[in-house]
Amino acid sequence: MLNIAVAGAGGRMGRMLIQAVGASTDCRLSGALDVAGQAALAPGEVAVTSDLRLGLAGADVLIDFTRPEGTLAHLAACRALGVRAVIGTTGFTPAQQAEIDAAAEQLAIVQAPNMSVGVNVMLRLLATAARALGEGWDIEVLEAHHRHKVDAPSGTALAMGEVLARARGVDLADHAVYARQGVTGERPPDSIGFATLRGGDTIGEHSVWFAGTGERLEISHKSSSRANYADGALRAARFVVGRERGLYGMADVLGLAP
Repeated sequence: MLNIAVAGAGGRMGRMLIQAVGASTDCRLSGALDVAGQAALAPGEVAVTSDLRLGLAGADVLIDFTRPEGTLAHLAACRALGVRAVIGTTGFTPAQQAEIDAAAEQLAIVQAPNMSVGVNVMLRLLATAARALGEGWDIEVLEAHHRHKVDAPSGTALAMGEVLARARGVDLADHAVYARQGVTGERPPDSIGFATLRGGDTIGEHSVWFAGTGERLEISHKSSSRANYADGALRAARFVVGRERGLYGMADVLGLAP
């Protein structure tokens, strides 16, 4: 059995991960991390703890969908205890990402802004479309999430932007447009635009428009449940437990990496 610890156990994604672990035939919940004062998950099950060493004791892999600061603290404990990590947290600064990169020199980590299998197949389709369509097609990335999401654009939307920019042979930082207001002038032909919506309990929706002359191609993914993220995270956990060190993505997990 693969022993899995879950960070943010009391949150929406944490609860879904715990359900997915419980429903699997090859995984066991070995620990649950969250802020102090949380109650036990259920009678006879693992208690939620804020003690990192206690929560990670006996774990093979930690799955973490929390906040950047919390994830980095958890990752430091993982390095000390030799626990591999699956990171679905988004919103890292470049300095924080550098900490993850450094940890991967000693520890096997899967990091992805979106663990959905469908989204990661979509990333491959986007690269193919951007290369094939070439110049003369405007690219816009649209995303929608629930009212509680704290970062924008979403990490998934940014990952899509990076894939599209690489396919075009440009740097996203030089071509991304994150906001439009007032008299903006004509759209730069080589820009990659982003639009963000927040509201209600929307799980996650992402669409990319390739707008040409007289036609438009749209590639979209919509999540109706967080179960797809949990299932993808378990696939990542099964993958990473067989690695000693290194930073991997879902393309590696799914065999989509070039």
